[in-house]
Amino acid sequence: MATKKNQPKIFYKMHVKAGDTVQVIAGKDKGKVGEVIKALPQLSKVIIKGVNIKTKHVKPQQEGESGRIVTQEAPIHSSNVMLYSTKQNVASRICYTFNQDGKKVRMLKKTGEILDK
Repeated sequence: MATKKNQPKIFYKMHVKAGDTVQVIAGKDKGKVGEVIKALPQLSKVIIKGVNIKTKHVKPQQEGESGRIVTQEAPIHSSNVMLYSTKQNVASRICYTFNQDGKKVRMLKKTGEILDK
């Protein structure tokens, strides 16, 4: 029986990267648009600016310091987001194509907009 320490880390292939503009298509924040701050390929999740905000009550660490409430973005599953075109304000699926240099780039299917430069 293999233990967790011996197992190799699994990195899932995701259709979004850090810096992409995405729209949430499922969940309590459905319809919100934001930029991907961080991609977590081991969990197949992404953190999006201004989406899935959680509040955390933090206890005071030192004597005399007061406790506080911190708000931060929590991860959301990558299947619940879709790439978003800011030029034409539409969410789209992604496809892969080759540019003039022969380099493989990501392209939005609906608009034909190239994402990778």
